[in-house]
Amino acid sequence: MDVYSISDVGIKQRHARELAQLLTEPDGLTWVDMPICQAPDAALLSDVFGFHDIAVRDCLERNHVSKLHVYDDHVFTVLHAPELGRSGHVHYVELDQFLGPNYLVTIHGPLNPTVKPEVASLDTGRVLQRIEEGHLHPQSPFALSAAIVSALTRREIDLVAALAEKSGRLEQRVMLGELQGDPEPFLEELFKVWYELLAIRTMAAHSGATYGRMAKLARFLPEREQPLVADLADRFDLVRSMADGQKEFLHGVIEFYQTRTGTHMTLAAEKLAATSLQQSDDMRRITAWVAIIAVPTAITGFFGQNVPYPGFGSRTGFIASILLMATVAVVLYISFKRRKWL
Repeated sequence: MDVYSISDVGIKQRHARELAQLLTEPDGLTWVDMPICQAPDAALLSDVFGFHDIAVRDCLERNHVSKLHVYDDHVFTVLHAPELGRSGHVHYVELDQFLGPNYLVTIHGPLNPTVKPEVASLDTGRVLQRIEEGHLHPQSPFALSAAIVSALTRREIDLVAALAEKSGRLEQRVMLGELQGDPEPFLEELFKVWYELLAIRTMAAHSGATYGRMAKLARFLPEREQPLVADLADRFDLVRSMADGQKEFLHGVIEFYQTRTGTHMTLAAEKLAATSLQQSDDMRRITAWVAIIAVPTAITGFFGQNVPYPGFGSRTGFIASILLMATVAVVLYISFKRRKWL
């Protein structure tokens, strides 16, 4: 763990064995930052700070939602920051905080093994750098905590902005008609961005609710710092609102793409059906004319037999065959016409 003493002249790193003495200095500001809480660290939290067993247990385990425990002289919070993983998965990077009258303890919760350890320290590391460079002078533990949480919300806003840019490129591909072939990969990409926005929105909503409740329950906070609680709640609400708006935009793109794809498929099916109907009509017409044309062939073939029959070899037989062919052809023509085959 890292122990820092912060004063008007700057920040100084201290040893863990000095913690008990540092906590007795009412005007000092002590910052303890733990990369991860293990059994020895948990014992220190219980023995030196006197934190409740439930809060210490929450530091040892992964928490999937934000939490707030308010005690007589300190507050315990659990927050999450998003980290985009593979295939649209969003990791919940946990940050636990104990906020007391003259100290701040920040603990980076257990990480998924696929997440780089340095990701957990992005916000605390940025605040530490600003203090060391003289750009930030926190006068109280809550001011220090607010700086860390503000860095977290700025990172969330930057992430929403990056996803908004990606959404814009996807929307442009839809509107310009650049998509060809199988739509499934493109739809999967759209839904992946939509889910990432949903995850960020969920984290921001939980964190905003946590700070909204803190404003009502944190009795030990000085009056001058209570507006900071409301400001942090507003920041998380802003992230939630931005993610909501971008999510709705992307949902509209998905609906538009699905509707247009469905319309194209419907039109193609209607065109295919019309073509099939036309082909069927053509086949009926051809069949009807073949049937009519086959009549003379059948009758002349019959009369062409070398077998004597009434009218064979006479003018009367020839006239009878002509009349028979005409009669049968007319009857077939009328029959096909009534059935609308012709």
